[in-house]
Amino acid sequence: MDHAAAGPPEARSLPGCYRHPDRETGIRCTRCERPICTDCMVNASVGFHCPDCASGRTGGGPAPAASRPRTLAGGTIAADPRLLTKVLIGINLALFLVQLSVGDRFTQQFEMLGRAYITFPGPVEGVAEGQWYRLLTAMFLHGSSMHILFNMLSLWWLGGPLEGALGRARYLALYFCSGLAGSALTYLIAEPNQPSLGASGAIFGLFGATAALVRRLNADMRPVVILLAINLVFTFTWADIAWEAHVGGLVAGAAIGFAMLHAPRERRTLVQYGTCALVLVVVVGLTLLRTAQLT
Repeated sequence: MDHAAAGPPEARSLPGCYRHPDRETGIRCTRCERPICTDCMVNASVGFHCPDCASGRTGGGPAPAASRPRTLAGGTIAADPRLLTKVLIGINLALFLVQLSVGDRFTQQFEMLGRAYITFPGPVEGVAEGQWYRLLTAMFLHGSSMHILFNMLSLWWLGGPLEGALGRARYLALYFCSGLAGSALTYLIAEPNQPSLGASGAIFGLFGATAALVRRLNADMRPVVILLAINLVFTFTWADIAWEAHVGGLVAGAAIGFAMLHAPRERRTLVQYGTCALVLVVVVGLTLLRTAQLT
């Protein structure tokens, strides 16, 4: 390793540290993306920072676009990296209070439902009857205090690090695309008169993206794998759990998370949002297919 570092510059396979050019390194600052050696890297909430970013020194005047502080996925660094996670938790809690106050009349109007009578006699309702909003609104409703407590704890634990690593726009795209994918798979596979609700599809999407983040940081994958395995066991063994939403969200989240964190830098935005668009196309396709089957 020392011998390789002493060789001519053109023989190097890795860049040199921006402060110690003679030291090759495969580590980059997660803010400015400059290469840093082990002596220069500073532990951060996500990855490592260079000494300048860690101390808040950005030089005189605006930073060039290439070195402007960015998240690991290329997003904008936010003052509060958990803001959207807090907002999402707040929306879920607020709507749960509405559910408790108004009762089943509110929940039945917005939960995920393929095609069925809610009251008889009465009109047939559900996604197949044009109520497509149910694919989205069901993501913010919960069936019990334990249901929302478990989901919100998971959202806080998984969402914060992902929001910091992806940036707000990419994080929001991940959350909603995963949740919609879970709703679409539920609509496709579950019985049309089986109602379902909960943020679990979106949260399982965060699980999938967390695995991609851990791999991107070359960290230990075992804790994530163990936790995911436990959740999947609950998914398929407990009664009254819409496993379709969990699986759909997990697959979509893993695909989007991998694209967000492993896209080549020169085509990063195209790959990231293109993957989100592809997931949405699949969601629309599954929804149209199931609607054709039911009507």
